[in-house]
Amino acid sequence: MIFLENLFAAVDAYFIEKLVENDPVFDQILTNNQKYKLPPHDVSPSQGKFLYLLTKIKGAKRILEIGTLGGYSTLWFAKALDDDGQIISLEYDKTHADVAKENLALAGVSNKTTIVVGAACDSLEEMIQTQTAPFDLIFIDADKENNSVYLHYALQLSTPGTIIIGDNVVREGTVLDSKSSDRRVLGVRSFVDDLSTSKTLTSTAIETVGVKGYDGFTISIVEK
Repeated sequence: MIFLENLFAAVDAYFIEKLVENDPVFDQILTNNQKYKLPPHDVSPSQGKFLYLLTKIKGAKRILEIGTLGGYSTLWFAKALDDDGQIISLEYDKTHADVAKENLALAGVSNKTTIVVGAACDSLEEMIQTQTAPFDLIFIDADKENNSVYLHYALQLSTPGTIIIGDNVVREGTVLDSKSSDRRVLGVRSFVDDLSTSKTLTSTAIETVGVKGYDGFTISIVEK
């Protein structure tokens, strides 16, 4: 098993070296995150490039990110947006938000990014109450316990064609454990159940292995 884990990480590193351009600002962001002791939960470079390409393919103008951390994935989205594009990112922890703002200013994308501090549910409710315009792409990557709640709000902030991505849904395979007492696992399972029964969404899930271990994400499109 250790051999396979090392192999997966080595293959991932190979593709990162070959296909992900070396932009020093991403390294600086990760260094800043470590400096301020943020948890190392950022997407991998390959996953970030995937988010970038998906944004480009979609031609997204407005992106909603639920869970900012230090802004690593936020930057991937921002780099894919045209100058008139906008990403709104929700972050509960003020320290994380402050680090993200510093990182995004360093990257020169502050004009495209808005970090909203506070409980995501409150921020999402306010968006709905103020009739915020729908988003082209929504990335759910916060506390997994509330994934189903975030999906509920995401659908209200969507329009036909909106892409919704749910990150970290495999969790080293623990998503299979229906008897788990881990609230994160239960939250993911509830989220997947909601995707499977939705009459609005068409969804699938992709497993990933590599430098971030064994995990995966869901990807859905709003049909109606």
